[in-house]
Amino acid sequence: MTTKEKGRLHLLSIAARDIADIFRRMGFCIAYGPEIEDEFHNFTALNVPEDHPARDMQDTFWTRETPRRVLRTHTTSVTIRALEEMVKNNETEKRMLAIGKVFRNEATDATHEAQFYQYDGFVVGPTGTVTLAHLKGVWDQFYREYLGPNAKIRFRPSYFPFTEPSVEVDLWFESPGKGGRWLEMFGAGMIHPTVLRNVGLDPEKVQGFAFGPGLERVLMVKYDIPDIRLFHSGDIRFIYGFNEK
Repeated sequence: MTTKEKGRLHLLSIAARDIADIFRRMGFCIAYGPEIEDEFHNFTALNVPEDHPARDMQDTFWTRETPRRVLRTHTTSVTIRALEEMVKNNETEKRMLAIGKVFRNEATDATHEAQFYQYDGFVVGPTGTVTLAHLKGVWDQFYREYLGPNAKIRFRPSYFPFTEPSVEVDLWFESPGKGGRWLEMFGAGMIHPTVLRNVGLDPEKVQGFAFGPGLERVLMVKYDIPDIRLFHSGDIRFIYGFNEK
């Protein structure tokens, strides 16, 4: 890079803004939360039991203090805080998206990093007004706008402690020179009644869905990036490998 060349935004920053704009057009507000969380918002409120493996040191970074806190393992902790705000404000419906960095204590390789970004969100409304069909509609719309008109999704049954029923979301993506293929993207589902009760909402009166994809994952698909570690390498050549516009 010569001295006359200007700096530019990182690909992750550009993508976060583009994704937020798409969700704003679908009626979502943008929320933020702390990267260092307490156990309640990161685990307990999400129906993750105390003996769950995700709480162990091999999967989680804990602080050395009492009470201990955790580097958040997902931006779903922001979902919990937003649901609590619904109770405080006596709201019965909300659409929220949070984009931020999360941390996992694990070995890194081409598809795993100790830090990465999630865009996590939910839609909640009066019982009967929010269904899995709406979840599919949101993500069909998002991927068509972000990846192209031929993108589409399918659901497969799965399990997560904070959703019931839970689904794995697969994406049909057609990349130049490779044709179309199904790719596993993220987990989602209807918010578990226990999670709603934990924040003070009545599952008999409200229901909704939640989702939590990885930001780097969709960029690796869109731009055919082979190694997730490139995003956090600090290599200026990676940043200048993309058109900022």
